This record gives sequence, C-alpha cells and structure tokens, in this order.
Amino acid sequence: MGSSYSVGNTETALSNDNNSFYYVHWYKFPLLFWLNIITDWVCLEAGDFDIAYLTELDPTWRDDELSFILNPEAILFGNPIAQAACAADSIAASTHLPLDSLFWCAGAQGSMYPFDGHVQEHIGGVQASTLLTERMAYKLHREALLWDSVSENSPALCYEYPSPIIPKSRYRYQMVNPIPTVGEGGCHPFGATTAIWGAGHEYPVTGEDFGYLVWRKKSCCSL
Repeated sequence: MGSSYSVGNTETALSNDNNSFYYVHWYKFPLLFWLNIITDWVCLEAGDFDIAYLTELDPTWRDDELSFILNPEAILFGNPIAQAACAADSIAASTHLPLDSLFWCAGAQGSMYPFDGHVQEHIGGVQASTLLTERMAYKLHREALLWDSVSENSPALCYEYPSPIIPKSRYRYQMVNPIPTVGEGGCHPFGATTAIWGAGHEYPVTGEDFGYLVWRKKSCCSL
C-alpha cells in the first residue's frame, strides 16, 4: 500500500563554484487514508496532516562534519570506484527500479552522502531538490523515523521494523510544486534521471522552491 509525504525544499543558495544549499520540510500527508479510495483500511496509515521534520532545527543539516555522526560509513564510498558504480544505479532507476544494494547512490542525482543540505554539483533546481528529497528519506530511515516492511514471505511481513539502510526501490516521488507532474510518467523511482521530465519545471524566484509527494510501498496483511 502507499503512504504519502510531501517534501518542500526552501532557501536556495547557489555559489560561484556550483554548490547549492537547501532546507527541507518533511510533512506527514496520509493522502490515501483521507481520500478513502482503498477499502483495506487496516493497511493504511491513518492520521492528520503534520510537520514531521524541519531541518532548520537540525544542526547536522548545515554541517558536513556533524552529519558524519549519522553516516560514518560515508568514508568508505568517497572514492572514484564507489561513485563510478552509481552509473549502474542511474541506469537501473531510469529504466525500471534503483539498485538497493548500491545504497550510497542516488542514481542520476549523485550521492546520498552526506546527510545534509549541501549539493556539491548543482545542475539545476529540479535535480538538486530531487537529490535532497531522496537524501532526506534516507536520513529519516537512519534516525528510525521511517520504518520498513518486507514484501517477501517472512515473519516480518505484517510488521514494520527499523531499517537504517533505505530500501530505495520501495519509493516513488512526483513534483507538486511549482509545476505538478501528472498523468502517465509523472511518478518516478528514486534515482531516476530528471533530464527527461525536468525541463520547464523551474523558473526564477518563486519557482525555485520545490515540493514533492513521496509514495512508499508498504507490505501489509490483516490478522
């Protein structure tokens, strides 16, 4: 089943060396429960609209060294060989699904590390905000604020459990602001390239704040 969240990226700061920084607001947004379009209500996440995370209140979001506390394994993947492997993740995500085994990769967007708002290679606002949406989901998994369930036959099928490594293939996202992506092809896996759909989805000043609806697949059964 799908539970949904909305992510808003604010305060863009683009420097001369092509780096950028964004704050991220993560909102709990149980859309399917509100619409009441799925009768299997036991498997749906109920609740009200709520602010789940504000990165302005998180000191690790502005500091690469502080964020290292949450992702010490990043030191293993900050090399050309590990980053070159992300090309395979980019191809997989853009054609079907991302490779969960390459958990340090954000596909065509770049690297999942560090868990902060700095984008080292800013190609465009759509690419940068998509990267931080995916990175934020990983950060919430690491902080045990997002849990996972399994789809295979397993005793854990009917339960959620902490997953410090994000299962990327269970997520999809679609832009809702400034220009929504709708219709067929409007929903994308984590790591899929934005070059295909991102043109025309960013414009100066007001169009540089981005919002995404993030869908998470949930394996569930009624007991």
